[in-house]
Amino acid sequence: MGIRVAVTRGVSSSISECELTHLEREPINLDLARAQHANYERVLADLGCCIERLVEEPEFPDSVFVEDIAVVLDEVAIITRPGALSRRGERSSIEAALQPHRPIQRIAAPAILDGGDVLVVGRDVYVGLSTRTNVNSVRQLRDFLADYGYRVTGVGFKDCLHLKSSATAVSDDTLLVNPNWVDPSAFSGQACIVVDPAEPRGANVVRVGDTVLFGADFPRTGERLAAEGFDVQPVAATELAKAEGALTCCSLIFESAQT
Repeated sequence: MGIRVAVTRGVSSSISECELTHLEREPINLDLARAQHANYERVLADLGCCIERLVEEPEFPDSVFVEDIAVVLDEVAIITRPGALSRRGERSSIEAALQPHRPIQRIAAPAILDGGDVLVVGRDVYVGLSTRTNVNSVRQLRDFLADYGYRVTGVGFKDCLHLKSSATAVSDDTLLVNPNWVDPSAFSGQACIVVDPAEPRGANVVRVGDTVLFGADFPRTGERLAAEGFDVQPVAATELAKAEGALTCCSLIFESAQT
């Protein structure tokens, strides 16, 4: 019987030097960021995840956001080629962590790809086209996944860093979406729940088994999910949000055959 793994990494001491695209820089409380991240890991562990915590990398300010460095599917792990040059040095340690669990493929130039732009729903893989991800990565993903039955589709969005800032999966056929940032019709065949209009950044949630983790700053959106029958749990992430991060960014969660 396999186990559910969550690969995480500690918050870098240099996180205040993080890349920013849509937010103004403001002070990040490092101690609070680390405390919130530790709580996030505890929540994942309580939900049955085996935490594989990588060492902090002070030279990489954004390195807590491990999701951007790989896309992990049941059959393969794909090491990305981040759109920000400052993040490409993070790849070797993520690849080493994933090698025991999956065969590895690697995105190559001229493609750029951030994992935060890759939304997997069943056999559909939606790739957000952004400043961090280009159409060449869509072509490479299609080649990598051609033998596994996935459909890979490029999706446009606006006003946020990554596709998963605007839409994430809460089940195999239902998404949580901010329709002002991404057109729900882009997700053909998927049901969509809309975030509360007062909480535009509330669409980034993490599904762990039958539980959906949502940002504690977005209670109205959490109530909407609960009203639809989802088991929801709030998780605070205020400090990492200042670095344009959110709940999905901080882990790579997958099933492993290892015991």
